[in-house]
Amino acid sequence: MEAVQERGLANWQVDAAHSEVGFAVRHLMVANVKGRFQNLTADLQLEESDPTHSRIRVDIDAASIDTRSEQRDQHLRSADFFDAENHPRISFQSDRIERVSDDRYRVTGDLTIRGVTRQVSLDTEVSGPEKDPWGGERLGVSATTKIDRRDFGLTWNQALETGGLAVSHDVKINIELELIRQ
Repeated sequence: MEAVQERGLANWQVDAAHSEVGFAVRHLMVANVKGRFQNLTADLQLEESDPTHSRIRVDIDAASIDTRSEQRDQHLRSADFFDAENHPRISFQSDRIERVSDDRYRVTGDLTIRGVTRQVSLDTEVSGPEKDPWGGERLGVSATTKIDRRDFGLTWNQALETGGLAVSHDVKINIELELIRQ
């Protein structure tokens, strides 16, 4: 996304130290395993008079996955899952923003994983802007969605003796962004 401020649009960039893209997936049909991506960038071009005319882009380094298990992380980086060597970036680019209530929005756009792009909608809450102690302005964005990982070519699985699967198809995604006005 261009860093140039267009008419009516204020540019905000992610504070990566205070932001996270996380996920949860059911393992062996009994427990949710959570993980996150450690490296991301995000740019928001906010139309302050009407936020529904804003745009957001989030880029994630697929190899920065962290589930607190190096063996599992290596498997997730492999061709069985993210194929991070050939598809190093996961991205989201908004197409449409709809106001649901005062601070809640439905953000719809293109999510690309493993080179496959699908449209998804994120339930989004915005907080702020607030002044920070250094004279800047900060904005919070919290967003959630659920995807079927098979839609993005993440099809590896293992059948269980009891009839279930090792990894569920549904993945819950949770995004927490702290953005700084540029």
